[in-house]
Amino acid sequence: MATGWPGASEEIQGAARSWPGVSAGPHRFGGIEFRLGKRELGHLHGNAWADIPFRKAIRNALIEAGEAQPHHVLPESGWVTLPIRSAADVSKVIDLLRRSYDLARARRGQPVSD
Repeated sequence: MATGWPGASEEIQGAARSWPGVSAGPHRFGGIEFRLGKRELGHLHGNAWADIPFRKAIRNALIEAGEAQPHHVLPESGWVTLPIRSAADVSKVIDLLRRSYDLARARRGQPVSD
């Protein structure tokens, strides 16, 4: 995949780390991952792309709408991949990570925050 958008990782990390309960650390396949408790919300591969897990129905809707691509390694899974090539892509990654975060909070019985 491409080199990515300069500064994307720092901007995305700053946004995700600002959400209550989110932790960030090294991802087992490289890059940095974001978690809410034990649940992974998604991870970054440098400034180049993000991988985010969703239920298959959500994943399918995102792909059909052109908001994400099938995961680059596991295309049949619920995971999606988002290449990061522009500032708009950075915003899209933040929005989809936030969606993953809100879904994780809802599954824990916590209110979805603003």
